[in-house]
Amino acid sequence: MHEVTLLINIVMALVVAFIGGVIARRLGLPTIVGYLFAGIVIGPFTPGFVGDTPIIQQLAELGVIFLMFGVGLHFSFQDLWNVRDIAIPGALIQTALATLLGLGLSQLWGWTLMSGLVMGLSISVASTVVLLRGLMDNSLLNTSHGQAAVGWLVMEDILSVLILILMPTLVRDAGAFNWGNLAVTLLKSAAFMVIMFFGGTRLLPWLLEKIAHTRSRELFILAVLAITLGTAMSASELFGVSLALGAFVAGAIISQSHLSHQVGADLFSFREIFSVLFFVSVGMLVNPLFLWENFGQVISLSLLVVVGKITIVILMGFFFPRPARTFLVIAIGLSQVGEFSFILGQGGVTLGLLDSNQYSLILAASLISISVNPFMYKILPALESQLRRIPGFWKKLDANTHILEIKKEALVGHVVIIGYGRVGKHMVDVLEKLAVPMLAIEADAERIASLNGRNIPTLYGDASNSEVINHAYLDRASVLVVTIPDETSAELIVTAARDLNPDLPIVARAATEDGLLMLLNQGANRTIHPELEGGLEMVHHTLLILGYPLQEVHRYAEAVRKDRYNFNITTDEEHRSLHELLVAFQDIEIIWLTLREDCSLVGKSLSESDIRARSGASVVAILRAGQLIANPKSSTVFESGDRIGLIGDREQIAAAEQFILPAAAEAAGDTQ
Repeated sequence: MHEVTLLINIVMALVVAFIGGVIARRLGLPTIVGYLFAGIVIGPFTPGFVGDTPIIQQLAELGVIFLMFGVGLHFSFQDLWNVRDIAIPGALIQTALATLLGLGLSQLWGWTLMSGLVMGLSISVASTVVLLRGLMDNSLLNTSHGQAAVGWLVMEDILSVLILILMPTLVRDAGAFNWGNLAVTLLKSAAFMVIMFFGGTRLLPWLLEKIAHTRSRELFILAVLAITLGTAMSASELFGVSLALGAFVAGAIISQSHLSHQVGADLFSFREIFSVLFFVSVGMLVNPLFLWENFGQVISLSLLVVVGKITIVILMGFFFPRPARTFLVIAIGLSQVGEFSFILGQGGVTLGLLDSNQYSLILAASLISISVNPFMYKILPALESQLRRIPGFWKKLDANTHILEIKKEALVGHVVIIGYGRVGKHMVDVLEKLAVPMLAIEADAERIASLNGRNIPTLYGDASNSEVINHAYLDRASVLVVTIPDETSAELIVTAARDLNPDLPIVARAATEDGLLMLLNQGANRTIHPELEGGLEMVHHTLLILGYPLQEVHRYAEAVRKDRYNFNITTDEEHRSLHELLVAFQDIEIIWLTLREDCSLVGKSLSESDIRARSGASVVAILRAGQLIANPKSSTVFESGDRIGLIGDREQIAAAEQFILPAAAEAAGDTQ
């Protein structure tokens, strides 16, 4: 069957991609791997159904547009700026070195210079999808190491867009490089950017705002599609730049609108479907027989992508003021190539800079690197351990985590805070208000600068490195607070701190329930699980609203904390505190009443009011002008606006209310 309909091609591509994606996930691999294999299955180089390559590749163009629009929509200069000290120079150097290695390898194979350059550029950039998934799956995304990797990738995205702009100029004209074409391309791209970022930033968000007010979901989705595809086509037809660049710019502009999240949600299904077709179309270009016949080249290029890029990034750690672990995480995360490599390679094929067999090698290396990347995170601890054993290597690699000299005599009875994230910042704010001496340890350069601006003593480095924590004077500290979410690092910190000071009180943050027990076993005196602590706090406030006494509620909450947030009432202390709650609630109440000007008690002393004799309830406190008078004397005179605290059983409180409320009280519901 030589002619097949568009519908048959779409259906077959999606069905085979679905099967491939399910198998990939079952094997613990990214779904991209399954989609690429699906393309091989329906490609022209394998038996069975053969998809119409031109038709699917046209559909794949939509996939490129939506992929690049999504990159622009989630593009964040802030992410890049926060880690600019490492991301900008690091990405530039790593891209250049990886490109040179790829170019050198291609020359050994006898490729042309331009073909080798395109291959080098293709393997120098990593996949955004694969990196983010790997960081999330291994709880690294919200760490300083993960944020550095994300910023690095943002810079690589910028470089990839620039490469897409400049790639047409790599085509030689009459045996010489055409500088005129380069100038024209740059001018057209600049004109497009200026128009879009000066005119588009006003028009597109305004248009989406107007459409949103129509309260028509269909019109809003249609507007998003029209903007995405229309901008991409306009960029190509009017300015001669790539569809990918037009889509990226459209996404970057819409990201500035407060409706960007809704745009991303509405476009998600379109992006995913057409991205799948794009990956399938990429797989259709792979010739398995050619790869088998050139197995040595496939392995060589794959090793260059995985091992070569890891080596480059780790060695760069000698020259940047960041912990060694940051570069290990970045190295693992970037040891793969993905969608940008496909787009760059596809552009090379279109321009005649690569042939289909050369592109197949790039795709094979991508397929292998993406497949092994999830497992690379598993060997991260072993890799770090092995590097530490190399004499002098780890010390030099970690040497740029400068340790500030802290005067020992200035730190006595201080609090050592590890981590200056949201939790750590709150701790620092409170202790600063209380004028408590403290020392902060942080591995993020931006946060260190913020702490220095507040004149708070700091140590710059990874606290899980015992060499850094040795300078925190834990032998003179009053308490150690570990606020970082990474439980592995927290375990190393607690262990090292317990060795340095066996009697030091340690409060540590746990990210999981298993982590609670692990940190306690390593020597932490108190472990806090933020999510479970939030649940306990809700129980705490609910019991107070129901009228249970504050002290008994607090005692119960402490019992649950000691039992590692187990709400099942399993310990003797929890049984006792819960029983005391029940008894207290049944037998005694505390109530606060506000005295108005017309209250009969105003102007009388406590003894003259004779509240206890008349009702049996006792006045235990008076809140006056923000000051608490506990156990007031019998001579204390009541004043208008006083809030008096009464304690007694239900009958006594009711009797007190009968002769106080009719004359004065306005708030009979405030309880503790």
